[in-house]
Amino acid sequence: MRSNSDYALTDPDEIKALIRTNPWATMISHSSQGLVVSHYPFLLEDDTDDIVLVSHVGRPDERLHELGDHEVVVVFYGPSGYVSPGWYDLPTGVPTWNFATVHAYGTPELLSDADNLGVLERLVDWFEDPLPHPFRMRSTLENEQYAERIVHGTVGFRMTVDRVEAKNKMSQDKPPVVIDRIVESLRQPGPYFNAALADRINESRAN
Repeated sequence: MRSNSDYALTDPDEIKALIRTNPWATMISHSSQGLVVSHYPFLLEDDTDDIVLVSHVGRPDERLHELGDHEVVVVFYGPSGYVSPGWYDLPTGVPTWNFATVHAYGTPELLSDADNLGVLERLVDWFEDPLPHPFRMRSTLENEQYAERIVHGTVGFRMTVDRVEAKNKMSQDKPPVVIDRIVESLRQPGPYFNAALADRINESRAN
C-alpha cells in the first residue's frame, strides 16, 4: 500500500472499529504453490490489547494456504468510492478514490475442533444478534448435533497481528467547504450515491 502519512490510521482502537464493522475480508498467502486468495468473515478477540483475529476456512483451504506455516495478510475494506472533481467547484482538480482499509499480517494458529466450534458459534451470534429473532446454533439439540458434525468440514484459526498497515483517505487534504460539497454530492441520488462514504468522511473530519 502506498506510503502516505497524511492518511495513516494508527490508533489501534480505530483499526479495531474498522474491522468490527467490516468483518468480511480477503486473506492472501504466498504458499509453496504460489499466491492463494480466499474470502471469509473475521472476528476480533476482545480480551486482549493486541489485534487478534479469529475465523475459519472450509477444507481444503487450510492446505492451499498452508495455514500455520507462514505469514498471511488479511485485508479489510471500509467505505470507499469515487470522488469527482466536478464536486469541488474549484478551478483545477482531478478525480480520486476515497477509501478506508486495513492490511493485517500474521501467522495463523490452527484451532482444535472444540475451539473452532466456539468460533463458529461466535460468528453466528455476531451476525444474528441484530435480527429481531436471532438464530442460535444451539437453539435445538438437533441443530447442535448438526453443527458438531459439519464443524469437521472447516478449520478454525487464531491470528495475532504482528504488523498492520491501515489507511483512511477521506479528502482530508481539501478545504472544509469542498468537503461539504463532496459529502452533499455523495448523498444525492445517482450513480455515485454513497451514504456510507459520506458518513465516514464526516466522521474523519470530526476527528
